[in-house]
Amino acid sequence: MSRELPIGLTPPDWLVRNLRPQQAAPLNWPALARAALAMSLPLTVGLAAGQPAYGALASMGALSGVIGDTADAYRMRILNIAVPQLFGAVGVTAGSLVYGQGWLTVAVVTGVALLSGMISTIGAVSSVSGLLLLLNSVIGAGLPLPGAWWLTPVLMTGGGLLVLLLALLAWPLRSGVPERSAVAAAYRTVADLLSVSDSDDGEAYDRARHTVTQSLNQAYDLILARRARYHGRSRELARLLAQLNAITPVVEAAPAVRFARLSGKPLPPEVPAAVLHIADAIETGYTGPTGLNLPEPANETGRAVDHALRHVAEVATTPDVDPRGIDDRLGRPAALGIRTARAARNVILSANSWRYGIRLALCIGIAQALVSLVPVPRSYWVALTITFVLKPDFGSVFSRALLRAVGTVAGLVVAATVLTVVPRGWWDVPVMMILAPLVPALTPRGYGFQTAAITPVILLLSDVLNHQGTALLLPRLLDSLMGCAIALIAGYLLWPESWRTRVGDRLADAVADTAAYVELAFTPDADPAARARMRRRLYRDLSVIRTEFQRALTEPPPTGRRAAAWWPLVVAVERIVDATTAARVRVRHGAPPPDRAEVDQVALQLRELAEGVRRSETLVAVRTDLTGPPDSVLEPLRQEVAAARAIASPR
Repeated sequence: MSRELPIGLTPPDWLVRNLRPQQAAPLNWPALARAALAMSLPLTVGLAAGQPAYGALASMGALSGVIGDTADAYRMRILNIAVPQLFGAVGVTAGSLVYGQGWLTVAVVTGVALLSGMISTIGAVSSVSGLLLLLNSVIGAGLPLPGAWWLTPVLMTGGGLLVLLLALLAWPLRSGVPERSAVAAAYRTVADLLSVSDSDDGEAYDRARHTVTQSLNQAYDLILARRARYHGRSRELARLLAQLNAITPVVEAAPAVRFARLSGKPLPPEVPAAVLHIADAIETGYTGPTGLNLPEPANETGRAVDHALRHVAEVATTPDVDPRGIDDRLGRPAALGIRTARAARNVILSANSWRYGIRLALCIGIAQALVSLVPVPRSYWVALTITFVLKPDFGSVFSRALLRAVGTVAGLVVAATVLTVVPRGWWDVPVMMILAPLVPALTPRGYGFQTAAITPVILLLSDVLNHQGTALLLPRLLDSLMGCAIALIAGYLLWPESWRTRVGDRLADAVADTAAYVELAFTPDADPAARARMRRRLYRDLSVIRTEFQRALTEPPPTGRRAAAWWPLVVAVERIVDATTAARVRVRHGAPPPDRAEVDQVALQLRELAEGVRRSETLVAVRTDLTGPPDSVLEPLRQEVAAARAIASPR
């Protein structure tokens, strides 16, 4: 008979959350094949030419390309892979030019770290670019690289561009397929949301709603990023954007379905089935009649769903759309030059970018100074560890330091086996073909898994360059532990970001924006597109806040404990937005509109809640004063606001 562990032996929740593998999508077999080919081919060419070191450098560049090979759309792959490669070439050039020059090396790499940290705050592509800029400068400054100063950046950039070339091979045959798949995937998540909105499982509904937000964000970003290039001239992209816009009323109707279900009015199963049917038509490009078989609606919620679905079916099967008549909902992207100038200005003027840049530069400077004073073999690994760990958009610094240490140990076990058993030379090629696909396969499982996959690959390539064999293993473990320690002390403990700044202010802003959304939702002459944009922006902000809270849950007390205490309030705010949307849908389809005094009362309560959250780092008592007609369309919203105010009170 099994026995429970004594309380003293039970691991804390934050540790369990850190070590638990993330749920991952099915394996991306084309990406695995690209990784195997792109990282083994340079080694093969280098060995055949009698220059294995050159092949290893090209494979290192291919590794960075494999890490950045995450986009579905082909045009986005160009940005995700090619742009970071250019920054990486600049980084390895700067690092190699100051190799072995003592404090000059420290100063240059520290300056690169400052620049890397600042540009990393712009967005996803700039984050990877900043990472590769610093990563390659650390490698250039820490390893004696063969050949002329210009040869290494050429070889490493060539390796990364090889990954891009392989990723673009199918573009002529599959142009537009990733975009259609993204829109269809968004539709399928909406179908799942409608299905669970008809159940009693509130947690499943919250998860499905969050999944819909992420899926719509991804699809909009993908379509709008491509459409900016065409300035609205592409009818294919305009059609996809119209299909995304068309699903918005269905998403808005889901909360109304949820509240109707709680009132004993279930959703017919034909409704989510119809959404799935339309999703299949979108993915295949079908433009014929959909043949929807929808039941007759019995109330305003049913009429809202029926009207939205018929509109969706009409838009989804329209073969030709005028690009000039499509509302981008999230705003038409500005020209590339304008966005670049705007991003540069924001980086220079942003306190957050300077804070992170200085923090990263401090840690890298300490690492470079330490290895300049204390001889550490292959000392570049210390700064390399800090570069990977100290990424604010990649997760909690504490969690990444912990997972880096665990992943490095696991990777060193694999590397020890490879370096001990496999003879140096042509056997490196089949070994690389086995190890390389593990990087894209394990990366979605979490940072610790990614580290375990990358570590043996880098050590194998380092052995080709320096012929150290198993002598690399123990120094690499010590270097990783040193880097994790520096990141934890100088990059985490010495920068105690307040709960209010990191999470509390963001949540307070979201609550205040929710109050504004409540007012706009029930303003009779408000622009419907403005309502849709505000709702989309609000859900996007809440998605970011949810992600930040989930990161905070992986940290030790007091941060993790505080995040766990405040987490229900995040969910409550999401439900308030849902209740507002549901009430608006009911009004639009026949329910009596609320009095302005009711709307103002709810908005006032939300603003008071926002101020309470902004002023506090712990849960505090708040006043709840919500009354109104029990048959009002705002009654469910008042109940959700009252529940949120109760959550913000001490227990």
